[in-house]
This record gives sequence, C-alpha cells and structure tokens, in this order.
Amino acid sequence: MLIVQKYGGTSLQDAGRVRTAARRITGLAQQGAQVVVVVSAQGDMTDKLIEKAAQLNRRGSAREMDAYLAAGEQMSAGLMTMAIGAFGYAAVSLTGGQAGIHTDGVHGNARILRVEPERIQKELAEGKVVVVAGFQGVDPEGDITTLGRGGSDTTAVALAAALHADRCQIFTDVDGVFDRDPRIYPDATRFGRIGYDKMLSLIENGAQVLHDRSVELARDHGIPIEVLSAFTGNPGTIVG
Repeated sequence: MLIVQKYGGTSLQDAGRVRTAARRITGLAQQGAQVVVVVSAQGDMTDKLIEKAAQLNRRGSAREMDAYLAAGEQMSAGLMTMAIGAFGYAAVSLTGGQAGIHTDGVHGNARILRVEPERIQKELAEGKVVVVAGFQGVDPEGDITTLGRGGSDTTAVALAAALHADRCQIFTDVDGVFDRDPRIYPDATRFGRIGYDKMLSLIENGAQVLHDRSVELARDHGIPIEVLSAFTGNPGTIVG
C-alpha cells in the first residue's frame, strides 16, 4: 500500500507535534506501507518570512520571493526526516524540484504542469519514507516557484495522482470538513463524505480547510481526499 500524507503548519508547529506526526508515519511504515509525506512550513513561518522580506524591499522580485519562501517547507522536510530517523526508519527529504514537480513560470501562484515521480519511486523502492517540501516546484527555466497559499494540499494530491497512491490524507487542525467553522460555531456539523463540487462551493464561501486547486486536481484524477485532524484521532471527511 502506498499512502501520501500531508501535514499543515499547525500540525508541525513545534518539536512535539513533529514527533507526533513522525510516530504516525513510522507506524504505517512498520505495517509495511510505503509512505510519502508532504509538509508545510512550521506554524506561521511563511508570514514571518514575508515580514522580514518587507523590511528590506516591499517590491522585491517575485522570483526571489519564491526562492526565499520555499525555504520554510524545506526546513520542515529536513526536520521531519530527522524525526523519522530518530524512530529508527530510513527517510529522505526532497525539494519540490527534486520530487519531480514541474510548474509554469507564474511566480507566487504557479500551476503544476506535470509530475515526474521517478526519484520518489527510487527512494521508496530502497525502503525509505520520502518527505517532500510542499508548496513548490520548478519552472521550465529550472527556477523555484511556489503554488500560492495552501499549495501543499495541491502538492499532495498531485503526487498521489502521479504515484497512483492508495490513499491521500490531509492532516489539519480540525476533524474534517464542517458546514461552518467548528472553532467558532460549536454546533457545526461534520460531513462524513462530501462531493468535489460541494467542497469547491464551500471554499468559494470562505472555507479554508483545503486549497481549491487541490480539490480540482483530485476531481480531475478521481482521487478521494481524506481530511483528518492531526491531534484527535477522530473520524474525518472523505472528499470525493
């Protein structure tokens, strides 16, 4: 079984949360699964990086901002790989480009054109957990591009499609998809299953649990997405 898991920034906010995710990942590996992990930057790292850049140049080039911001996910990938290694499992971290994610040249909001997963498949065949920096790829010039806010979701779905994964799981800070924000409305109702178009409608109306392009990509490739809490272990929502 091949499983793609994505962990958002709040799921990786500190060392304890990274360790919790690594324990879940190695548990799957122990059961014989091949695991590809997509990670976002930790906590509010991206916002902090943007603030630092603005102190120097509020009109810096989009190309250089992409090269700079992509570092947040790369740091997460390195930390996650080290955490997995601490549990005694072989793992390797890859940038979006190393993972074979090719995009157009729209810096700051690039679209994935294709995925060439041979490097990932090679590492999996060698028995490693593969940790991929989300939110990024490379354009036709070989320059780093970023996929826009929430782009790590799209990275995960694109990899699941290219690898013909058995599962694509998105770990977040809520127990799945709700009709309203459960952090604000205690009586919000969780969907056990929701269709792609309904999910896109919720996103249009402000739901932030998934990136819209990830849902469109999942719909186009017929990939169900399982949205789960990284903290509770409760049932989540199947989008598909």
